[in-house]
Amino acid sequence: MFTGIITDVGTIQSLEQQGDLRARITTGYDTSGIDMGASIASDGVCLTVIDLGPDWYDVQISAETVSKTNIAAWVDGKRVNLERALKVGDELGGHIVSGHVDGVAEVVAVTDEGDSTRVQLRAPSELSRFIAPKGSVALNGTSLTVNEVEGDVFGINFIPHTKEVTTWGDVAVGDHVNLEIDTLARYVARLAEAQG
Repeated sequence: MFTGIITDVGTIQSLEQQGDLRARITTGYDTSGIDMGASIASDGVCLTVIDLGPDWYDVQISAETVSKTNIAAWVDGKRVNLERALKVGDELGGHIVSGHVDGVAEVVAVTDEGDSTRVQLRAPSELSRFIAPKGSVALNGTSLTVNEVEGDVFGINFIPHTKEVTTWGDVAVGDHVNLEIDTLARYVARLAEAQG
């Protein structure tokens, strides 16, 4: 379980296909405090640590995970948003995020508005019904508030702080980002279906 509050930006150091995909990610985290088998959300994908070094950790990624996320586009040197798993007693500053990506959204517009940046994304049509104005989504692991929704396109506003402490300062039209819809939205929709 995560909160969508990014606490480090890591870098893909290497990728190796070994049956499954193995990735080495450099990090500013104190890796002496990370246990083998720990979960770390990497661009919003909950991945299990299988090896550790002084400033890196390795994860193994199944073909299923690669097919449902933007991981197929990862390359050496790519920066990724990182968040360690939530511990009992931690502050819940974002929203409940599972690290189970629902689909991939595409950035269709990027517009500067003062110091902030407005980003419009196109969600897969089967997921867009779960996205509502002033609701929450996790994009590349970042807990964000939806501004507006028109069909499959929704807008997010990034303040300077978010752009500085995540990879969102590098966003560009055409980027594919991991989308996790709000779990509560999914349950509300399911309840509405059951009553309809």
